[in-house]
Amino acid sequence: MPESQADCLFCKIALKQIKSDIVYEDEFTVAFNDINPQAPVHILIIPKTHYATLDDVDDHGIYTPLFDTIAKIVGMKKLKSDGYRVVANCGSNGGQAVNHIHLHVLGGRPMKWPPG
Repeated sequence: MPESQADCLFCKIALKQIKSDIVYEDEFTVAFNDINPQAPVHILIIPKTHYATLDDVDDHGIYTPLFDTIAKIVGMKKLKSDGYRVVANCGSNGGQAVNHIHLHVLGGRPMKWPPG
């Protein structure tokens, strides 16, 4: 059963009901350090609007603020020169663990391909 917006971990982080290590926030997005980092830099970027999966997005304008936030994080963490990876998982087979769309920004080490 999909979790509701009221039960959504990432909605609670966006609303500051759950403490998180927030590294950036604006009107549309929140970016915070992953609690189980897979790289020296591993930041999650979420929209403040709840969408369970990428397939649930009905306002594609949400992607612009998400990618603007990626650019800000990449600059803040000085990842541009060496490179970085952005990952979006969708659904259980895609590896999505929290039913709120989120982007992973990973950097600070060489990435392997295929990712898994």
